[in-house]
Amino acid sequence: MPQPLSPAMAATFAPPVMEARRWLAAAELPPDLPLINVSQAAPVDPPPAALRAALAEAILHDPTVHLYGPVLGQPELRAELAAQTAALYGGAVAPAQVAITQGCNQAFCAVMATLAGAGDAVMLPVPWYFNHRMWLDMAGIATQPLPTGDDLMPDPDEAAARITAQTRAIVLVSPNNPGGAEYPPALIAAFRDLARARGLALILDETYRDFHSRPGAPHELFADPDWDDTVISLYSFSKSYRLTGHRVGAAIASPARLAEVEKFLDTVAICPAQPGQRAALWGMRNLGQWLAGERAEILDRRAAMEAGFARLPGWRLRGCGAYFGYAELPPDEASDVLCRRLVGAAGVLMLPGTMFTPAGDAGGQRAVRIAFANLDRAGIGELFDRLAAVTDGRPLR
Repeated sequence: MPQPLSPAMAATFAPPVMEARRWLAAAELPPDLPLINVSQAAPVDPPPAALRAALAEAILHDPTVHLYGPVLGQPELRAELAAQTAALYGGAVAPAQVAITQGCNQAFCAVMATLAGAGDAVMLPVPWYFNHRMWLDMAGIATQPLPTGDDLMPDPDEAAARITAQTRAIVLVSPNNPGGAEYPPALIAAFRDLARARGLALILDETYRDFHSRPGAPHELFADPDWDDTVISLYSFSKSYRLTGHRVGAAIASPARLAEVEKFLDTVAICPAQPGQRAALWGMRNLGQWLAGERAEILDRRAAMEAGFARLPGWRLRGCGAYFGYAELPPDEASDVLCRRLVGAAGVLMLPGTMFTPAGDAGGQRAVRIAFANLDRAGIGELFDRLAAVTDGRPLR
């Protein structure tokens, strides 16, 4: 007799990146074409040698690295992130307003666990980051889809019209995953004003803030002395310092909110992993110039992506920024069919828009996400060579 399964878990879709990897196992890859994997937004290179050396030194010679630490994270890292966030945004952020988590996904889950439960609702712009939708489904929280414009920008007036008595929060991701769009400061402020007026939380996921194309602060929310009555900001060290395997993220919110977050974190993980926190702290204190170089490289790759779409008749780039390009396909292409076909036909693995949209959404059926951060200019050129050949029906070799 089968064991019971939670109805909410049964209703949650399978992890999209893992699903795409199963396509690889089932496909016969072109023998002379190395796989181009643009399905996942995670650095494949290790952290800089100096950071690895500092991490090894801590692991070898600091016994406290191997013990439980504070549930909300190491005080030094909380203080450093608070100080650097305040400096970047020209506002006030205190260490007591920072919690360190096991990656930014856990930060989202922890915050959401304090905001909403079964029967409540949370608004997500479409296309959305699939893990956000997965957590809401697992928790029995209804997702309120918020359509975006042709430029992938959400509309505060449209959001206002969709708020119900069950709505507890609005979630924005900027730079956006999956769309790549960078929301202007005035748009973010308008959503803050809407959330404040309606008594909601505004969750701003800034996982990719260190790769924003805008010089200076991406928004002005922290300049508001009362920001933490409405705003909850999420951050990730994983992309910035290549620490994906160490799982280090953060939530920036009111001390009262973090006191509730602490309950969740203590139950799930007890504390964030100590080695990753040490690595993140060393990176923040020592790798500013290196990180600026990483940002410049990502922006150069973004420019190569934007130029490459001129070679694909019928394709249209709707958004491009940070690690992502989000493209609309020709009318006769279905994204889920095309993405499966590209694995065997071109040795390219990318994700269809159907993984980022509600079931049956016409926009998702016509779109793909390309996570280009691990391709240099030559790799991006090769990607477009293959896509152009498949689009034109030409042999790849």
